[in-house]
Amino acid sequence: QVQLQESGGGWVQAGGSLRISCAASGPTPSIYATGWFRQAPGKEREFVSSITFNGVMTYYADSVKGRFTISRANDEDTVELQMNNLKPEDTAVYYCAARKAGALEYAWWGQGTQVTVSS
Repeated sequence: QVQLQESGGGWVQAGGSLRISCAASGPTPSIYATGWFRQAPGKEREFVSSITFNGVMTYYADSVKGRFTISRANDEDTVELQMNNLKPEDTAVYYCAARKAGALEYAWWGQGTQVTVSS
């Protein structure tokens, strides 16, 4: 069973930056892609960004393009999300998720990390 652990959330003022990380453990070669999702209070969970196991393919939601960057750390089992020029509407619990090759659904999820952006 793949396990995912997020870290690095916190509080920042609008315009600031945060980096959050997702460390995977267990049978990590099973992972084809790792994604970040977020859920704000009273809203549905939404896709933020994803990256394939080899870092070749990355995807972003339109709302974060040009501000967020997803990458793999030197430790290839860790995925980072660098968030710049943060806005109050970025406030949410950010979840890391992973999926197998050929799967449309993300099978493994972390517990989430809170990101709060004040105006």
